[in-house]
Amino acid sequence: MSNIYPSTHPLVAHKLTRLRDKSTQPKKFRELVREISALLAYEATADLLVVPRQVETPLAVTNGAELKEKIGLVPILRAGLGMVEGVWGLMPSAEVWHIGLYRDEETLQPVEYYNKLPIEPTVSVCLILDPMLATGGSAVATVDVVKRWGVNRIKFVAMIAAPEGIQAMQDAHPDVPIHLAAIDERLNEVGYIVPGLGDAGDRQFGTA
Repeated sequence: MSNIYPSTHPLVAHKLTRLRDKSTQPKKFRELVREISALLAYEATADLLVVPRQVETPLAVTNGAELKEKIGLVPILRAGLGMVEGVWGLMPSAEVWHIGLYRDEETLQPVEYYNKLPIEPTVSVCLILDPMLATGGSAVATVDVVKRWGVNRIKFVAMIAAPEGIQAMQDAHPDVPIHLAAIDERLNEVGYIVPGLGDAGDRQFGTA
């Protein structure tokens, strides 16, 4: 599959294993989500554009670089909220814009309930954050929203994904790279990722 980037980093694999463990408590689960998010964002932003900049060190003037593009983070509520802090730690000047979607448990289709994006885009690159890419409905809908907003350089960052969700994203938005900690086996009959990690929102916020 093109444009799909599962991480091969040992730290990601180690932390994801602890994240999956059903005995991991919400506090630790949130910490792991932040840590994995930072590692995935590091990999996802390797191709960001920079411009030259001179800087004066305590010893001399030297040539350096600074980011050219303005970055936006778009967490899909509510589970995506836990990923923001990890990415923000790397890019503290990034803007954060929230999009709220929930999955109808009968149709498995996304329903939008929150969107406060301004009329004109204020960023040139968006990282859409959601711990799980399951059916792909919410991911596709969020990319639709961000593209309508006017941002065309978009990356999707998730902890785990099912092949069905990846296929849905590639069918709808083949231009959007997908950065993952792991690709899981499948969806079950009610649309949950197997082996998965349970409900990422409930496990983060202690509402299971």
